[in-house]
Amino acid sequence: MKALISNDDGITASGILAAKKAVDGLCDSYVVAPEVQQSGIGHALTLYEPLRVNEHALRDGSKGYGVSGTPTDAVTIGLFEIMDERPDIMISGINTGFNIGQAELTTSGTLGAAIEAASFGIPTIAISKEVTQDHIKFENGENQIDFDFAGKMLKKLAKIVLKKGLPEGIDLLNVNIPENPINEEFEVVHLGKRMYTPVIDTRLDPRGKPYYWIGGELYELDKPGSDGYELRKSQKTTVTPLKLDLTSDMSLLKEWLD
Repeated sequence: MKALISNDDGITASGILAAKKAVDGLCDSYVVAPEVQQSGIGHALTLYEPLRVNEHALRDGSKGYGVSGTPTDAVTIGLFEIMDERPDIMISGINTGFNIGQAELTTSGTLGAAIEAASFGIPTIAISKEVTQDHIKFENGENQIDFDFAGKMLKKLAKIVLKKGLPEGIDLLNVNIPENPINEEFEVVHLGKRMYTPVIDTRLDPRGKPYYWIGGELYELDKPGSDGYELRKSQKTTVTPLKLDLTSDMSLLKEWLD
């Protein structure tokens, strides 16, 4: 069994090493990730400049590969250049900070990497851990977050995926680990509306011209049964089954066009 492991936090992030540790003993892992922090880059692909790949000695003594591009670039390089055969599973994460809701899902680099692997029919898990210290989400390299519980849940889920594959019609799983979990069970949920409500911070440069920082406040209107509610309000580990086919009801459009 072989696994491809990537992320959007960078090759030296603590979460990716935790993901590798979780599946050690289940499969041989290939760790291929962006060289630096790439949060919020989504499913972007580098087309207008060359990519570099650097070997890294990970903190457990194993080898990883840092790619000078996006998470999607890293997965592409991993699948078509570094690995000699298709992996049995792909894991994106463990991300620092949750990835929930419909609106921001495709802006997540964690999900961007997962979507790329899933598009080739590889059973894929995107996994993220809630943190309440916002500044940690965008740091490069090692942090002091405890990923032990997240790793334990990832190992449990990876065992099932490696044994059974994913159910028909499901391309990938989006998993979110609460900061203070109430149990070791998975709660199957649907996507909520949003992760954040956008907030624009307008400032003036020294010449008096405005510039802008895009930020956000946590979205508070999700209902029970959604990823946002069950993760943040109920402190449950959530799993959302996702599919890549975004095609809506074609018959409705045909009626609309008539």
